[in-house]
Amino acid sequence: MNKENQTKVINFYFSDFPEFEDGGLLFFILLFCIYMFIVVGNSIIFLAVQLDVRLHNPMYSFISIFSFLEICYTTVTIPRMLYNLVSKDKIISFIGCLLQMYFFHSFGVTEGLVLTIMAIDRYVAICNPLRYAIIITPQLCTQLCTGSFILGFIMLLPEIVWISTLPFCGPNHIHQLFCDLEPVLLLACADTSMILAEDVIHAISILTCVSIITLSYLRIITVILRFPSGESRQKAFSTCSAHITIFLLFSVSASLMYLHFSATFQPLLEKIITLMFAVLAPFFNPIIYSLRNKDMKDAIKNVFCSQKLFIVSGT
Repeated sequence: MNKENQTKVINFYFSDFPEFEDGGLLFFILLFCIYMFIVVGNSIIFLAVQLDVRLHNPMYSFISIFSFLEICYTTVTIPRMLYNLVSKDKIISFIGCLLQMYFFHSFGVTEGLVLTIMAIDRYVAICNPLRYAIIITPQLCTQLCTGSFILGFIMLLPEIVWISTLPFCGPNHIHQLFCDLEPVLLLACADTSMILAEDVIHAISILTCVSIITLSYLRIITVILRFPSGESRQKAFSTCSAHITIFLLFSVSASLMYLHFSATFQPLLEKIITLMFAVLAPFFNPIIYSLRNKDMKDAIKNVFCSQKLFIVSGT
């Protein structure tokens, strides 16, 4: 009887965006520039690795895949956020919201898995260099990356299917910058204690990746400190520093976003954490990998600043 009287929600409304008159255009310009930098910067890294034969090795292959994931990851949310900043119609359909949650978290989980693989790759390269070429083969790299995509997109599927079966009868205001699991679950006309299960799932996946990466780098640092040559130690640390920085950005923002359980943040702090996780971490990826890596800088110069490009464009 009660279920028949409920009005089914078919759209959600984003209520945390400034109006056009209140600075929406300014935020739009800033976010648009950041998004363009993410897309162009990560595309340059991806293309540089693909086109420069000197970078055709497992480490740079993983970096190029991670850059590709960053483009996909941000494209799921930022274009919609840009639309909401300049539009009075800040509405997303129920299906669109489910798809945004699914792809956002699927790409995010895949990124976490690729970061874990990158840590294992550096562990083998530094701690067992003589067997590196035998262990980390091109075939294994392909299998690991393919498995990361498959697992990343399968892991979230049962949760999204479960959410699609929940009754939503109002209110329909999402207090977040994009469709995310917890803000949407809070709107369900059902027992919201299942949010705890969702937190546990995220906690297990995040902590598993963080633990593997942390243990790998603790062992790597121990081995590096035993190197007799200071130059060898510096080179080894420089090889790993970019990945460690990306890992810290990703893990810290993900932990603040999804491991706070019942703790609540102020609305402004919640937005800052969301932007850090969804926007700023991908923004720093091309900066870190291009400015702190000599081989990457040389590859970018050779691919995009060579005379061959001008000759081809002139013919």
